[in-house]
Amino acid sequence: MRVFSCKRPTDGNLHCKQLLLLVFSFYFLPFALPAQELPLSPTATASVITCGPGNDFYTTFGHSALRITDTANGIDLVYNYGTFDFDTPHFYWTFAKGKLDYCLARSSFDHFLAVYSYERRYMYEQRLNLTPQELNNLFVMLEWNYLPENRYYRYDLLLDNCATRVRDMVDAAAGKRTIGFDDWEDHSYRYWLHDATAGGCLEWWTFGIDMLLGMTTDHVCNTSETMFYPVAMMELYNNAMLDDAEPLCNPTQKLLQDTREPLRRSFPPLVVFALFFIAVSLLSWKHLWPKWADRVLFAIAGLVGCFLIFLWTGTEHYCTKWNLNILWASPFFLLIAIRLEKSPRWFLCLQAALLVLSLIIAVIGWPQQFNVAVIPLILVLLLRSICLIPRTPQRQQRLR
Repeated sequence: MRVFSCKRPTDGNLHCKQLLLLVFSFYFLPFALPAQELPLSPTATASVITCGPGNDFYTTFGHSALRITDTANGIDLVYNYGTFDFDTPHFYWTFAKGKLDYCLARSSFDHFLAVYSYERRYMYEQRLNLTPQELNNLFVMLEWNYLPENRYYRYDLLLDNCATRVRDMVDAAAGKRTIGFDDWEDHSYRYWLHDATAGGCLEWWTFGIDMLLGMTTDHVCNTSETMFYPVAMMELYNNAMLDDAEPLCNPTQKLLQDTREPLRRSFPPLVVFALFFIAVSLLSWKHLWPKWADRVLFAIAGLVGCFLIFLWTGTEHYCTKWNLNILWASPFFLLIAIRLEKSPRWFLCLQAALLVLSLIIAVIGWPQQFNVAVIPLILVLLLRSICLIPRTPQRQQRLR
């Protein structure tokens, strides 16, 4: 998505024109506007704009927007649902808790094009085959949605974002005509997030996504749900048909090429953590692994687990619920970090059992797909947990 500044209004009074648009747009215009009140000329067009990823994390998944063009009335506007206000009080905390409101922004197409040209990201346009009545309905809906009291919505990465808003607007504009799609292989949300971070240089971003997002992300999407991902929505629209056997879109046109500099390649997390596991194994075998290193290791694992619990229970993010990574990144490791060999034997055995369970989940990929790079991390925690078990006071007394 592309981020612009979006300020909340200070004056909630409606102008007469805005009130008229509100009346016309009630319930997304299930009726037709009288011909003499159509705001657009018969030559107006509407398009879905799909923009490629950028080099910043928040632009990784691309962006979708709607363009309305009417040369007869001097209109060439882009409606962009991917904006938020950087001046929101406690911005980062609000974002972390999933309570950041996004809003609809409206700009000239020339400005929109210039921004993405500067960022050297690709841009495609799909002109919609809407009737003049449907196109005017779409325009009025967008204008009503742009009113200060209507433009804000609670953003969700998977369920309510810039692409799903465009999808809903296109569906509403089509009215009674249904949109049909070719057979499409269903994939999970996580599959599409991985698709967005594929390419050899974003392994750490993929690792972070898989760590923070829970089982809800492994839900297999239907066609409508797949459109949360702008690139997938563009591909679906390429072959979509209206119920009168008319293509939904004209052939896709490329407006901008992707000319970004390639990202610098780093060591993949799997390689880094595999080397770490080998080092820990050798030091443990030679009895050279220090006690303070166990404290640091278990403390980090416990803190990660606390953060995952916060994302699960303390935020409104749909995608961070039911995260089974908490089986191996357990908050209880904080207790082990404090007591180490003084920890109860049953407690260490329980943590080892949870680590074995998480290792099985990581291998079979069910009911949640773990990132493969967590396997050596699980093995490290399992190895060090097992090494502590014979040193418990109960075991020492039995050996005597």
